[in-house]
Amino acid sequence: MRINVITFPGSNCDYDAFHIGTTRGHQVEFVWHKDTQLKNPDLVIIPGGFSYGDYLRCGAIAKLSPIMPEIIKFANKGGLIMGICNGFQILTEAGLLPGALMMNESLKFICQHQYITAVNNDSVYTKGLTAGKPLDIPIAHKEGNYFIDNDGLKLLQDKDLIAFKYCNENGEIDRKYNPNGAVDNIAGILNEKKNILGMMPHPERAAESLVLSQDGQEIFDSIEKFYS
Repeated sequence: MRINVITFPGSNCDYDAFHIGTTRGHQVEFVWHKDTQLKNPDLVIIPGGFSYGDYLRCGAIAKLSPIMPEIIKFANKGGLIMGICNGFQILTEAGLLPGALMMNESLKFICQHQYITAVNNDSVYTKGLTAGKPLDIPIAHKEGNYFIDNDGLKLLQDKDLIAFKYCNENGEIDRKYNPNGAVDNIAGILNEKKNILGMMPHPERAAESLVLSQDGQEIFDSIEKFYS
């Protein structure tokens, strides 16, 4: 599989994504934000970090980068795009995913292990996952509070576009297990074509034996099965 990892000024998880991709045997290349062409990818990863220092608001400047028209074109052709944390924020700012990421309810930066569960197993990213099974995937954000209005939420629910929700170690979804105040406990969503995933938790930080959790491997396994 050919993977392009987009790097913006302030990206700090681009090497994490590169590392996991290469250790899993894929051809991974960085694409700089000022580039105007992708490098023939099967999957584009927009990684976490603080693009442009989060000035104005998270992702607001990154959406204007020279590479973004090419990413939008790739998305419109059905190309696979995975936005993680700041990448999720950029995708909403660019209009590739609905809703917005707001300040955490606590108004504090949160960095911790967090359980999430797939609530959709009908996408490239979730097909191999068991709905209701808890996954230990770390979070690290201050603006992870996903918001969408009632009509938008109903559309996500009706079209089965919610990919992940926050839960406890038993897979129980409840407001009290929501770390940031996100509407409907949403941790990740899909676009209508289900080729784009945005998620706040970091599966690339939980995908090898050197770290406490390897649950992120299941998400990458699912993507790989699409190409097998």
